[in-house]
Amino acid sequence: MSEVNLAAMADADKHKKEFKSPTPMQEMDIALKECKFGLFHVRLLFTAFIAFIANVLVTTSSAYLLPTAECDLGMGLVHKGILNAMPYVGMLLSGIFGGFLTDTFGRRLFLILGYGGTFASTVLAASSQTYEVLITAKFFEGLFFAVSFSPTISYTSEFCHSKIRDRVMLFQSSFIAMAQVIIAVMSWQLLIQDWTITLFNGYLEFNNWNIYLSICSLWSLGATILYALLPESPKYLLSQRKYDEARAVLVRMYVENTRKPADTYPCGSLWQKQAEDVLHEADEHPEQTGLRHQIVTGLHNIKPMFQKPLLATLALLCSTLFLSMAMYNIIRLWFPQLSTIIEHSGMDSNSTGQDLCVLLDNYTQGLKDQALTNPAGANHVCTGKPSGTETYINSIILGSVCVIPYLISGILVNKVGKKNMMFCSAVIAIGVTLGLRYSNTKPLVVALFSIDTAILQIMLSLSQAFVIEFFPTTMRTLAIAILMMVGRIGTLLGNVAFPILLNMGCVIPFFSMAGVLCVVTVVVVFLPSKKT
Repeated sequence: MSEVNLAAMADADKHKKEFKSPTPMQEMDIALKECKFGLFHVRLLFTAFIAFIANVLVTTSSAYLLPTAECDLGMGLVHKGILNAMPYVGMLLSGIFGGFLTDTFGRRLFLILGYGGTFASTVLAASSQTYEVLITAKFFEGLFFAVSFSPTISYTSEFCHSKIRDRVMLFQSSFIAMAQVIIAVMSWQLLIQDWTITLFNGYLEFNNWNIYLSICSLWSLGATILYALLPESPKYLLSQRKYDEARAVLVRMYVENTRKPADTYPCGSLWQKQAEDVLHEADEHPEQTGLRHQIVTGLHNIKPMFQKPLLATLALLCSTLFLSMAMYNIIRLWFPQLSTIIEHSGMDSNSTGQDLCVLLDNYTQGLKDQALTNPAGANHVCTGKPSGTETYINSIILGSVCVIPYLISGILVNKVGKKNMMFCSAVIAIGVTLGLRYSNTKPLVVALFSIDTAILQIMLSLSQAFVIEFFPTTMRTLAIAILMMVGRIGTLLGNVAFPILLNMGCVIPFFSMAGVLCVVTVVVVFLPSKKT
């Protein structure tokens, strides 16, 4: 065969590859672009906003209860650590299982189930009279939280085309910071009240923190209702070969966003042939539409996740999130308690005095002295001090500061890249965490806690963005669930270890956290820069 013929064949192959028909998922991306960005996406993001407040409350409400309910429930430092960690125990049991079922049976069903269950569990927590009932309710809150959190992340992303997805996901992640501000204001207005309601001749006593939890439950109820009004993810429907349903969702988005008639949608005839083929297959093989077939197909779809190259990427992301999520939740969940200690201490606001570690060591020593003077079995007098206005204002400042990095990263993420942003964030977090140990004024303590929380929050969001980019629709929610499960193990261990280390000396936990963040920085170096 002549060299000319070989060259002609090579050109033909190249031409064929260049004009190869797009896959259904590539067509989906084009179809989503035609839907524009409009009212439907605003409604979707508003629903996610309510859901994120409900999610943050699952883990944060305990942090605000620690000083307020300390005497009512007889809590010491370790009790507080267990209460903070208990939702994460529930998350560990349901996270991966819920992620697999969500990828197999759809996002919407588990969003409704998860937030509905969270509502019921929070109502149980609100009615608790003992520490044991409260931690049980918190366990179930975490159980249902894990069912709903992963689909919340993937659900929003699957209504966005590739050009806007990273920015939308970072904007959605900023809801965590906004939620912290709203929750701080809500906690401030409710927990400073001296409310007590007694029922059944004193058998049930509802204090201000019980009423606070009752109001907190309304957010998860709202998320349940709002998600019930939204359609299933079009990408999920497409992955399940439900072509007509996926097209109907796209048309609905187009009409709501553009205010034009459905028949003007440019992609209205997409996948008609594929839909006819599916109907023909269903007639010939009815067993392929059953529950067993769906589960087998779901297991087959996730197989590539545990093979190269996805397995290595998942392992690196899990390592990063295990450490960074532990640090983030220690800083975030213990801030109200530490702020309360500072509020009732002698630290100055505008002059250098005792640094943070001196105050915390004095506090833990005071608890040890109290335990010696009030041994087990003796009449115990609770000397706990509830949070004052200063602590809630500090929490509002922390939440407000956390919004700023999202605004910056939303602009930079496409230019700088997720990996570079994560590396820089980890380096900054190391310096800020070390600075906390030496902070000696109230404004400096609040500023460093706020910056640390904001930077670590960005790192968590970038980890989730990595998953959305590198893992396909058929395994995306499960990948997020695995990632979050590993991160929650870190949070669980961190929140139990922090009070123990603090009891040994304030220097130990802060230097330990800085060392952990050094490890995170090294792991980030090995993350892939972009999808191959």
